[in-house]
Amino acid sequence: MNALELHKKIEENAGLLIFGILLVSAIGGLVQVLPSLFQESLSTPLSGTRVYDAVELTGRDIYIREGCHVCHSQQVRPLVAEVERYGPYSRAGEFVYDRPFLWGSKRTGPDLHRIGGKYSDIWHEVHLLDPRQVVPESIMPAYPWLAERPAAGVGDIQAKLRVLRRLGHPYADADIAAAPQRLEGLREIDALIVYLQMLGTGLDADAADAADAHGGH
Repeated sequence: MNALELHKKIEENAGLLIFGILLVSAIGGLVQVLPSLFQESLSTPLSGTRVYDAVELTGRDIYIREGCHVCHSQQVRPLVAEVERYGPYSRAGEFVYDRPFLWGSKRTGPDLHRIGGKYSDIWHEVHLLDPRQVVPESIMPAYPWLAERPAAGVGDIQAKLRVLRRLGHPYADADIAAAPQRLEGLREIDALIVYLQMLGTGLDADAADAADAHGGH
């Protein structure tokens, strides 16, 4: 049977056609997934990368719940224009403790991976409650309810930390025991701001550049 006859037979047989599509799709998926399973940089945290504490993790959950990741990416690409605008480009080792990843691809608003420390806590609070007060041309919606809800009501923080520890995040028993107390008296907006203020701050750019150069030889 020549190639033309085989092609015709596959086209005329729905079962063979479906099998062929699934086989090709599976091969394509494995080509993308398998290398990441053996790439050490994807599972090894950088020297300044740490797990989220109870407040940061709660803020991150609020960030996801409110859909902030839909309009803001968290991935500075290694391009001159990106680095000049946002800061040092993102490294894989910075995201080891991110579940799920919030890299994103759409930028209705600016990338936030290096937002930590760029503005004051007060600026962030005003921006979240009434974005036009600090950025007149902003199209971002306001989030007034964040100032009314307690951060402790977001979910069972101890259960989250226990699950993450099973997944390999190095939380100690003391971290889990103290988690509810860390959230006492905080509003959702407070936790979200704490999360925003730590984004991208764990990177030692010079050390990362040196490691990249060493790895490239």
